[in-house]
Amino acid sequence: MAAQRCILAVLVALCLLMILCSQGVPVSPVGTSLMLCQLHTRCKGQFYDPQKQCCHDGALVPLGETRRCGSCSYRVCFEQCCPRWPLGLQQPLMVRLRGEDCSSPQSLGDRVCHSVI
Repeated sequence: MAAQRCILAVLVALCLLMILCSQGVPVSPVGTSLMLCQLHTRCKGQFYDPQKQCCHDGALVPLGETRRCGSCSYRVCFEQCCPRWPLGLQQPLMVRLRGEDCSSPQSLGDRVCHSVI
């Protein structure tokens, strides 16, 4: 009885081995080496390539996209449109680097943009 179980186990192992070997050598899909070396960036549950897009307000935006800020345009992925301090309806707007505080004093790289009515 024990010999029969041993033979059965060997036959099952050989069958499994034959099935696995008959499938050929595993082939990885094209481009996986690049994916493995890059960070996985997500925006609202979607993966994206940070060399082509950015996440802005929960939406994927192409890196080159621009928007208006009064009389100026700004790059959405890198800059932001801020009201100038102190706040007021007729105060001009300012384009600053993304992540900078809009309420901090104007710095050398900021651009003043007049409101378009």
